[in-house]
Amino acid sequence: MSKPFTFKQFTIAQDRCAMKIGTDGVLLGAWASVDHNPYSILDIGSGTGIISLMLAQRSIADNIEAIELDDAAYEQCTENFEASTWADRLFCFHAGFDEFVDEYATDETDEDELYDLIVSNPPFYAEDVTSGNEARDNARQNTSLPFNELLSGASKLLSKNGIFSTIIPFKEEEEFVKLAATFQLFTKRITRVKGNANAEVKRSLLEFTKKPSSNLKTEELVIEKGRHIYTEDYINLTKDFYLKM
Repeated sequence: MSKPFTFKQFTIAQDRCAMKIGTDGVLLGAWASVDHNPYSILDIGSGTGIISLMLAQRSIADNIEAIELDDAAYEQCTENFEASTWADRLFCFHAGFDEFVDEYATDETDEDELYDLIVSNPPFYAEDVTSGNEARDNARQNTSLPFNELLSGASKLLSKNGIFSTIIPFKEEEEFVKLAATFQLFTKRITRVKGNANAEVKRSLLEFTKKPSSNLKTEELVIEKGRHIYTEDYINLTKDFYLKM
């Protein structure tokens, strides 16, 4: 049984979630830009609710909504929201992303009903992965949320000045960026993540807007200098959350 994960301002119960608290979710929750003061935020595939809770702590967004398909993860996400300081700003839908988009993004949807920030830590193992745990496998494989479905839906739900932020494997970055452009989502910021200075780039944090950017900001983030010895960049990014940072 997984113990709750305690952050500085909230606690995450994760015993019923296939995907436990991991570096990817924390990275995205800390990295996603809230400088444009989003009023409404959408978290696609929320799992435990970690990213939504981090964004509730970081922003003044009045409306933070999450979508989770898995029954147990949905229940746990809802309970984590309700146990937090920001319960009145957080809500989780029990739905698949495709049905949510079909119901929400219609020709009658007003601009002010769209989201100013959309985030997703999507499943990204395209190959068949079998661990013996069906819920975990579904959470890890992008067959449960293909990238084209994620990008298509995000483009329909994003406000004209909104931001879409995600984290994917670096090896998928080039194709993902090309695919995003076909849905009129254009890269504004990229941070490529390495475990240590000598490691290969493992992840890409990507930020998209509906307007092509002439000034693409590209950075690199190294997590560790040595085993459990974190870089200043990583500490500065996550210190508002991790107890020991």
